[in-house]
Amino acid sequence: MNILRLVLLGLAAVAAVFLGWTFLQQAIQPEKSPTVEASTFASPSHEDQASLQDLEKARSKIADEIATSPDYMRFFERLKSRFPADYQSFLTASAKRMVVTGDMGGADRLMSEAVRTLRLSHGVLAAKADTPALAQIFVMQLAMLQALAAKDQRLCVDFLYGGASRDFFQFSAENRALIVKMALAGLDAITDGEAKRIERAAPNDADFAMLDQALRDKGLDTPEIEALLDGKTSDPPLEDARVCHAGTIYLETLAELPEPTRSRIYGLAVELMARS
Repeated sequence: MNILRLVLLGLAAVAAVFLGWTFLQQAIQPEKSPTVEASTFASPSHEDQASLQDLEKARSKIADEIATSPDYMRFFERLKSRFPADYQSFLTASAKRMVVTGDMGGADRLMSEAVRTLRLSHGVLAAKADTPALAQIFVMQLAMLQALAAKDQRLCVDFLYGGASRDFFQFSAENRALIVKMALAGLDAITDGEAKRIERAAPNDADFAMLDQALRDKGLDTPEIEALLDGKTSDPPLEDARVCHAGTIYLETLAELPEPTRSRIYGLAVELMARS
């Protein structure tokens, strides 16, 4: 089994979960947004005082916006407690963007940006978490997949492959409690990984052969398995309902693999996404 398949597996396994959040980020960000250089507000000289005042006002408005969502507040309070530097970095970057663009982006975008900040700085630590904390990431991914499937099979498929759409943004806004549970699973895994620092071997061919066979035993056929593990598109393409069902079986099967195979695959998947 070549390295490309390992990479694709890792990306598919956590395409839109907390550590990546590519799906949500693309769904809520405007097509183009001005960038703000860090040096813009770096020097507190006399002529910059107005800008600094604007920054403080923006930070205050951002905090007020976050407070409008009790669900999101749970995440931000835990982030501020466990990783205060990341929390402050998120506030500063969001405030700078708001000063330049005049647009805060709303609570959902703020949530996404905070998660992205944490992923970039500490995401890889989740791969070093103890087995229960690591597994919880995938428990929540399965819950997310099932919720999307119940609403729209197309959204379910997009979630599997890390796509994005305005419909997902709407789903996220309507299901903030679920989004927060995913985010907290990732944050808890990072915290646990920082403390435990568990080093796992990479999954080997025998591990993936076991997964492949387990998927076939669950009723998946070659086109479905290749769609999940290799990113292949069959001709004709598989129906959305079929791909979504296969994704659900895939996550359920991963959870049933024996240790240490399961944690080796989980760890690789999380590490790959954290570094992407």
